[in-house]
Amino acid sequence: MIALIACIEYIACMQYTVRNIPPGIDRALRRLARLEGRSLNEVTLAALGRAVGAGEEPVVHRQLKDLAGTWEHDAKFDAAIADQDRVDPDLWR
Repeated sequence: MIALIACIEYIACMQYTVRNIPPGIDRALRRLARLEGRSLNEVTLAALGRAVGAGEEPVVHRQLKDLAGTWEHDAKFDAAIADQDRVDPDLWR
């Protein structure tokens, strides 16, 4: 019985050691922890949960099918974009 209880307790407080965290991920997690006022451990667990689809809130993916084929030609838009593509030779000297 003691062994069973010990096993349950061990699983309940399972610890992982993650090495070689890329600097960008480390910065993002620490920034999120500061912004949310949560511990690094809390935001890391939440991020891992979301990444594997086991987070507290399901990830909702937005389908964009309703937007496909809805583009309408607009001469003013085309002119604005063309103007942005124009290179000013004086700025490139």
